[in-house]
Amino acid sequence: MSLLVQKYGGTSVGSVERIQAVAERVKRTVDQGHKVVVVVSAMSGETNRLIGLAKDISVQPKPRELDVLVSTGEQVTIALLCMALSEIGQEARSYTGAQAGIKTDNSYNKARIKDINTDKVMSDLDKGRVVVIAGFQGINEDGDVTTLGRGGSDTSAVAMAAALKADECQIYTDVDGVYTTDPRVVPNARKMSRITFEEMLEMASLGSKVLQIRSVEFAGKYDVTLRVLSSFTDSEGTLITKDDGDSVVEQALISGIAFNRDEAQITVLGVPDTPGIAHAIVGPVAEANIEVDMIVQNISPDNVTDFTFTVNRGDYQRTYDIVNGLAAELGATNMSGRTDIAKVSVVGVGMRSHAGIASKMFKALSKEAINILMISTSEIKISVLIDEKYLELAVRTLHDAFELDKSGNL
Repeated sequence: MSLLVQKYGGTSVGSVERIQAVAERVKRTVDQGHKVVVVVSAMSGETNRLIGLAKDISVQPKPRELDVLVSTGEQVTIALLCMALSEIGQEARSYTGAQAGIKTDNSYNKARIKDINTDKVMSDLDKGRVVVIAGFQGINEDGDVTTLGRGGSDTSAVAMAAALKADECQIYTDVDGVYTTDPRVVPNARKMSRITFEEMLEMASLGSKVLQIRSVEFAGKYDVTLRVLSSFTDSEGTLITKDDGDSVVEQALISGIAFNRDEAQITVLGVPDTPGIAHAIVGPVAEANIEVDMIVQNISPDNVTDFTFTVNRGDYQRTYDIVNGLAAELGATNMSGRTDIAKVSVVGVGMRSHAGIASKMFKALSKEAINILMISTSEIKISVLIDEKYLELAVRTLHDAFELDKSGNL
């Protein structure tokens, strides 16, 4: 008998019919001899509807009250799913995040899980019940409802799996696994049977929307075996696990191509090339809780420098205003910005033992006359910034160059 945590996203529970289908799937899992904990999101579109109601009343709703409001979406789902399970003869019990013992810090709207008391959940499992838990939420030390931020149900599921020492955490979505890139851009993208935590974390951070970044971090930290599956098919999905170090997963040189359209670039021209200038520029941006991504600093002979960095497109105007306000103080001659850019990245643990990845990537892009604006690297990824109009061409080009449609692309 295995203990499984299954998480179902908004599209998987988007209607009464879909909830009934999830109940049937859960019942089949129990009938196979497994103990099952289910973590669910709100029905598709419900969280946006609730946020819309809040914004109709207040331009800036109080964070505490907003958490109270949006947490109700998952509570609807847990009750309906337990009703559906009961109708097909499977005893089940619903729990809010607080009832499930999920304790968080005090950061409303983006809380982090501090501890989970699993006593009540384990007691129900031992009695043969399915436990259905509201994802995305917990309770802080003051007894207030908190939410974990967008995609937080993934984190709830992984954290619960870690606390319960579950054999596997299964993330059910509207896709049947992790692909080498977005199949909507590259129709011959291949579904991977396995991928490492490191690769999945890079893919998630670089634009892949399959899993929330925090959930992957959590799984890697606590060694929770993850599997991404479709709630609409019976595919085996993609297993996300540690790299055993003996062989590269699927013998792949590159595992996938990630991309992000939500990029913006800011360049500060002609600032003095003196110690501390980088901090003087990005420090105030960081203090505004804006994440800086890629950075390039050019040095000229006359001891001045041009400093270029990227941020999320949604933060562009705020960032531009902050830096523009500092320009005179910094001694800058000018500044510029643009939002018509995108980031494309190749990811793979195979980079550790193979040279020439960057060269192959740059050659493939140059053949299509795609100019590279910025470059950043890590041990298992290379990212380039390009004009957004070339994004899909770049993804297809790199997918072909590294033969990602084939298993074992050496």
